Amino acid sequence: MTTTQSISLFGEREKGETVRTQNMTAAVAIANIVKSSLGPVGLDKMLVDEVGDVTVTNDGATILKLLEVEHPAAKVLCELAQLQDEEVGDGTTSVVIIAAELLRAADELIKQKIHPTTIINGYKLACKESVKFIQDNLSIPATDLGKNCLLNVAKTSMSSKIIGSDKDFFANIVVQCCELIRFTNTRGETKCPMKTINVLKAHGKSTKESMFIKGYALNCTVASQLMPKTIKNAKIACIDFSLQKAKMKLGVQVVVDDPEKLDAIRQREADITKEKIQLILNAGANVILTTGGIDDMCLKYFVEAGALAVRRCKKEDLKRIARATGAAFVSSLSNLEGEESFDAAFLGTAEEVGQTRICDDELIIIKGTKAKPAASIILRGANDIYVDEMDRSVHDSLCAVKRVIESKTVVPGGGCVEAALSIYLENFATSLGSREQLAIAEFAQAMLVIPKTLVVNAAKDSTELVAKLRAFHNASQTIEAKRAFKWIGLDLENGKCRDNKDAGVLEPAMSKIKSLKFATEAAITILRIDDMIKIYQPSKEDPNSYANAVREGRL
Repeated sequence: MTTTQSISLFGEREKGETVRTQNMTAAVAIANIVKSSLGPVGLDKMLVDEVGDVTVTNDGATILKLLEVEHPAAKVLCELAQLQDEEVGDGTTSVVIIAAELLRAADELIKQKIHPTTIINGYKLACKESVKFIQDNLSIPATDLGKNCLLNVAKTSMSSKIIGSDKDFFANIVVQCCELIRFTNTRGETKCPMKTINVLKAHGKSTKESMFIKGYALNCTVASQLMPKTIKNAKIACIDFSLQKAKMKLGVQVVVDDPEKLDAIRQREADITKEKIQLILNAGANVILTTGGIDDMCLKYFVEAGALAVRRCKKEDLKRIARATGAAFVSSLSNLEGEESFDAAFLGTAEEVGQTRICDDELIIIKGTKAKPAASIILRGANDIYVDEMDRSVHDSLCAVKRVIESKTVVPGGGCVEAALSIYLENFATSLGSREQLAIAEFAQAMLVIPKTLVVNAAKDSTELVAKLRAFHNASQTIEAKRAFKWIGLDLENGKCRDNKDAGVLEPAMSKIKSLKFATEAAITILRIDDMIKIYQPSKEDPNSYANAVREGRL
């Protein structure tokens, strides 16, 4: 039963099947936008904003972020891609496709007069069983696969990106970065803090001239050519204010009756900044990084002290450097007593800070940071659009490797997990005697959307290849002698099935588990909606305006 009625809230209310069908249509429309960009042979999208800025990408989260989506149910899928990007970093396209397919399947069941609550309970049970099955049967400990495991995870993540042709080169850089910054915390957990990796972009030259640097690279230069270019055993001060001649605040007036006192005021203005600089230098600082400016008068004091000063650093970079070197991010020299002081404990330490020419740019590189190791990647490419997409690809790959280092488990890629889950859930559904059986069977069928989309994007016959893949996984789950078939996935280049564990097509287990959970939760959220009230925007037109007066015949 569907109804549309006006309500007293100066709006419109829609109930029943109409709302669900609208929501499903919106979700499928969003999924269709990103569908063709899935997999190693997926295509890119070009997005042009209202200013004319062009973005070329096949990253699901980026595509949906740049779309101006108005439908509330479609917005849920856009937020879902952002959540997957923040939590895992990879698998943003597949999570949206799965969520839309689950909604489409649910809509078919509702048309067969099955209650949404039954479908929701079935989906929850299917998701729980899927996660358990992945953890028990498809997860491979990363330690079992040796040193190449991380390289293969990085290559798998990159194979669908713009840098897929140079994946061996970039995978090596990504793994070097992650290996450098990994550490074990006090609880014995391995952590890989992404914020200690700085990715710099410089267009020009070829992609193969991108490089990995041990240390934190800053896209800045020394404030004066008279300063030393390299400082060993650096004591670093990170400050968040300008070192410029002090000026009176706006609106402050000083009335002087003696002209000589004017010189004294000017001298005092100069001395205020000099005292600040002396406090920093007396604490032992020989490298000063500031987010503000440093004027010529203040530069003189740093040059005389033989210190290296860098101005106009990004605040985000400075906070990362403070964390890596153990420095304090100082936004004011005032202490609790109301006086100005700078303690030596505020300084961070590094083995060396120096200005180096890399590619066409001068960069400040901080090596041997004391508190946490830092790494940098400098990306080169033909133009800004290409380099931006390289940055997104490297970020996804870094996130995938980070997740494997932290969770220590991987699963085979290429549609292997989804095909195995489809067979398992179909068998599991037949073992249930309740109404949820139908919802679980639809969930199992929805899982096949990933291998089907991968095959279609590779311009191969999806019906034949997915049928072969399902046959392999059915054999692995029913015949003990063929258990090894559970690693079988798709080889999209040659259009056949292969053992993806041996082929090195690996993904973080966490990525698959989280994407299943997120997609199911998003589908359930939209499925719960059966009533939509749309409030009309109140008219902003003035009732006493000239146009209204003419219209109503008051003039």
